[in-house]
Amino acid sequence: MGEITVVLADDHRILREGVKALLGLSRDLSVVGEASDGQMAVELCVRLKPDVAVMDIAMPGLGGLEATLEIKKHSPRTRILVLTQYEDPEYVRRFLKAGVSGFVLKRTAGSSLVDAIRSVHGGGLVLDPEVAREAFSDAAAGATHDDPWETLTDREKEVFKLIAEGSSSKEVAQVLDVSVKTAMSHREHLMEKLQVHNRAELVRLAIRLGVMRADPHGP
Repeated sequence: MGEITVVLADDHRILREGVKALLGLSRDLSVVGEASDGQMAVELCVRLKPDVAVMDIAMPGLGGLEATLEIKKHSPRTRILVLTQYEDPEYVRRFLKAGVSGFVLKRTAGSSLVDAIRSVHGGGLVLDPEVAREAFSDAAAGATHDDPWETLTDREKEVFKLIAEGSSSKEVAQVLDVSVKTAMSHREHLMEKLQVHNRAELVRLAIRLGVMRADPHGP
């Protein structure tokens, strides 16, 4: 078996360097790219087609969830392992639905991250014990409710998060490489679907749905 190629996506350089150093101790793992935001992660995965992408949730611009959707679309063989400080069941549910292969908490990762990467590369599903407990208890409670998030297209989901985090239509257009008119059209459609009338309502809904946190760029 050859090396397992890995792309690291996290907006904290020190954390990326630490993870890279950790993975460098294993001969079968090779970090082939590093990204400080979701858009860069997508570009690297599309170009390099790594075996595994280790992805944070909260990153500037295109976040982890939106980047995951894009990577699964353009580099479907890349397995995605979420490495984050957030264990909210809502996040877990959305990422699993998006097709990630694992969810590991930063505070408990350590050397287990190496095993997690090997496992997802081999086709396994890896869930941190705390995350699994929350996710399965949520499912056992029958937490099936109407979810307005699921009425949006993948592109509308990307626009939703960008607008909630404060991006203008021009900035959304630049991040997604579309025209301003197209970005505005997506904005109108998603606000109509979600029945929100201004950005303040959209932000409150985004936090309630677990699409973003009240402190999306916090450490």
